[in-house]
Amino acid sequence: MSEQKRRPEDGQREFADAAWSVPSYLLSGMIIWGGLGWLLAEWTGQDWLIPVGVIIGVGLAVYLVYVKYGRHSL
Repeated sequence: MSEQKRRPEDGQREFADAAWSVPSYLLSGMIIWGGLGWLLAEWTGQDWLIPVGVIIGVGLAVYLVYVKYGRHSL
């Protein structure tokens, strides 16, 4: 059977996809978890939940980026 040839453009496309995905994950993590923190803060009256939600969102986004792009395939 024939193998597919890898073109140089494929590597550039993968890099561009990763370059757009990483900030998107970070921003969406901050918005979603920060929004949940804001909702909980409004509900409970505890303002410290907003920055906690943002920090949790950033942490989970960094972990997701590591899992998706940081591991080397063996």
